[in-house]
Amino acid sequence: MEMPHTPATVLVVDDAPSNLTILTESLRSEFDVRIATSGAEALRLVCEVPPDLILLDILMPEMDGYEVCRRLKATPSTRHIPVIFLTAKGDVADETLGLAIGAVDYIVKPVSIPIVQARVRTHVELKRRGDILETLSMRDGLTGIANRRRFDDTLERSWRQALRHASPLSLIMADIDHFKAYNDTYGHMAGDECLRSVARTLADTLKRPGDLAARYGGEEFAIVLEDTTLAGAAHLAEDMRQAVFALGMPHQGSGVSDVVTLTLGVATAIPRPGQLPQSLLGMADRKLYEAKMAGRNRVLAATVL
Repeated sequence: MEMPHTPATVLVVDDAPSNLTILTESLRSEFDVRIATSGAEALRLVCEVPPDLILLDILMPEMDGYEVCRRLKATPSTRHIPVIFLTAKGDVADETLGLAIGAVDYIVKPVSIPIVQARVRTHVELKRRGDILETLSMRDGLTGIANRRRFDDTLERSWRQALRHASPLSLIMADIDHFKAYNDTYGHMAGDECLRSVARTLADTLKRPGDLAARYGGEEFAIVLEDTTLAGAAHLAEDMRQAVFALGMPHQGSGVSDVVTLTLGVATAIPRPGQLPQSLLGMADRKLYEAKMAGRNRVLAATVL
């Protein structure tokens, strides 16, 4: 398992300038160290750029470390960030509370710098290994792009975001035409290579980091496009159709063309309260079916009302 080469980011949260200086100087040779002097500032920085680990003082005015940790662990996007408490509260009850809230470690002040360095190093490595395993669990083993689980998670998250901002969310469903006939003609090894080529082509067509191309199942793919209108999504779907056609992969078993082709259904919604993301998925799937019935190797699109 290959570990990332870029330095991990450690956020140090303490209202005492002397503590911040000592900790920053002791960690900066190995890590990208950022600082916050209050709980509110820490939460803001975490939302902007999530760190790999947080060193968190407990005794702070206005919002103590316990409350900061509770809020981090209650938020899906930040609950995975390991928190190490740094505190003068050395009672067993205090340590038990800190670990129960969700901290991975508890260091009592005055701290030993070598101990802090060693524990930060250990927990950063554990976090990064966990991130790698999580990434692998979200990747389709055959094509290398996102799998169905990652697609489901992304669609749910993107739907909630579009609902908050009243922005359009688009979905493309794509299917390789007559793929069973392709396997029957060229064999399953060639079929697997066809799937990989199409997957790479779809992923390469995307330009924005927030967009996602996933293998939905079999020879079917799904593409999530945040903040994208129906016209924009349909245009991108047509680019994908042409890009797959341009691969020129022979397909003698196709009744559509002598090369591999793609049929795509597109749907766009501006989510409303009470509406479910399945409505977007259902419309995209319906347009895909209609495009197949209309002769395949084409794009059909519609808005979810």
